[in-house]
Amino acid sequence: MRLHRGYAPLAAAVGLITALGFLLFPGQTWLQQDSQIYAAILEHLYNPSVLANDLVATRPHVAFTIYDELAVGARRLTGLGFYPLLTADQLLFRACGVLGVFLIALAAGLPKRLSLLVAAVYALGATVLGPAVLTVEYEPKPRGSAMGMLLLAIGLASHKKYTAAGLLTALAFLYHPPTTYPVWAVFLLGALWPDDAAEGRLGWRRAMFWLPVAAAVLIVFAHLQPGGGGGSWFSRVSPELERLQKLRSPYTWVSLWIGRWIWLYVTLLAATGLGLWRLRAAVPRRVRFLLGGLALIGALSLPLTWVLYDTLKWSLMARFQPARAVLWVTLVTVLVSATACLHAALRGRRIEALAWGAFAFVLPTQPDVWSLLAPDLGSPLVRRRVAMVVALGALFALAGWLAARGRLWQWAAWGAALVLPFLALPYVGKVVTERNMHEPELDELAAWARRSTPLDAVFLFPDAGKGRQPGIFRVKALRAVYVDWKSGGQVNMVEHFAEEWWRRYEATMLHPVTEESLDRFAELGIDYAAVRVENAVSGRVPVFRNSHYAVYRLR
Repeated sequence: MRLHRGYAPLAAAVGLITALGFLLFPGQTWLQQDSQIYAAILEHLYNPSVLANDLVATRPHVAFTIYDELAVGARRLTGLGFYPLLTADQLLFRACGVLGVFLIALAAGLPKRLSLLVAAVYALGATVLGPAVLTVEYEPKPRGSAMGMLLLAIGLASHKKYTAAGLLTALAFLYHPPTTYPVWAVFLLGALWPDDAAEGRLGWRRAMFWLPVAAAVLIVFAHLQPGGGGGSWFSRVSPELERLQKLRSPYTWVSLWIGRWIWLYVTLLAATGLGLWRLRAAVPRRVRFLLGGLALIGALSLPLTWVLYDTLKWSLMARFQPARAVLWVTLVTVLVSATACLHAALRGRRIEALAWGAFAFVLPTQPDVWSLLAPDLGSPLVRRRVAMVVALGALFALAGWLAARGRLWQWAAWGAALVLPFLALPYVGKVVTERNMHEPELDELAAWARRSTPLDAVFLFPDAGKGRQPGIFRVKALRAVYVDWKSGGQVNMVEHFAEEWWRRYEATMLHPVTEESLDRFAELGIDYAAVRVENAVSGRVPVFRNSHYAVYRLR
């Protein structure tokens, strides 16, 4: 099938799926997860006088990427803020991911419109249990953009467009190097074992992939920035750093969660293997090799991490986090299940199509698949979700069955199968991807701080606990935050950050707010303390107060 036909309808369909995922489900967030770290770093890089006293902003971890240079350069060129620029980047690469999955499904032998259904299932996203990562990121961040590029690279490679695939993988490497290694590995294996003798014994056309990738590696190693990461690449994790990482970011240590989730990944690998076996006659070996290889490499990332990090304690692995490649197990399972459903429907195997279709929707609905495969039917929510995934699987299978037979309602069924999942998961299945943590009262506080306090002022939210409000305030107010829980995730990325973060956190965030503690905060160099009004300190007059916050000037 020629890829150059029907560009406009394809672009419209990819745009529709991207918009549905962005606006309905899984949606988009800002300053609730890692974007509050990236945004603070970018604001300081753009204007070094901003957040100059902030621990997070002044100790960045973006030395080996071009994400910061592109963002800052785009802001200087356009005059726009980072939020619209990074959101545009997110939308572009989400669309790349949708297009890449479409190309994979097309190479797997599905018609164009059914390939779009597979892309729509991917766009629903899924949570990867254990390493705390997503197949579709809600926030603009380098890893999410890199994943979109990698999926498009795999889609192009499935149509033997190896040079273009290499260029995209190289760009993804420049965005977020750790995310790309499973694709490197599967392409290396593909170059050594071509599926077609006409390609040559060493698969030279696939080897073309490595030219731009090699160039990207050279660029990264020439791209060292002062103060970018801290620590030696070949050091071992100290006992104190290990303690802090296990306290703040246990997802980095495979040994802490693999016992709970090992059977989940065994189940997903078994489903992927069965699906690829069922598709062996319909799907070219090249495509089965790509999908199966990515799932296998993702699974092998778990013992690899256990050896290199949990056992040998190689400090580089904290930044590299190879176990996050296990997201390919989840992602490939969704793609193979959806493809197997539609192939079975095209061939009239209705029961099999229903089973595969329902399984394709389990992961976007419930990452712990066994809670729906062996459900507790005493729970109304579980009953609702089981009924929903079965209904969506049936609709998916129906769309494929009608498409094969040219029935009158085929387009209506196709449109429903494309759109309804984006409505069903949040409204019928009550699936909540991320609770909104933005508050009008916090915005009011940030606006006051930006307007009425010095640029170098340092704030503390001593009763925030593990809440993410301090990080939201940091970016909206452009005022330094002395310490907060979310920023502690940098104990993985910047080694010299960890000790200072914990010293600050232990000194300020673990005790009730009192008159004496406010005096002690002043001695630490903190200018303002913002507390919840229910924890207001009697005898002190706040310089700002609203229905949620009271702010005390300390110095």
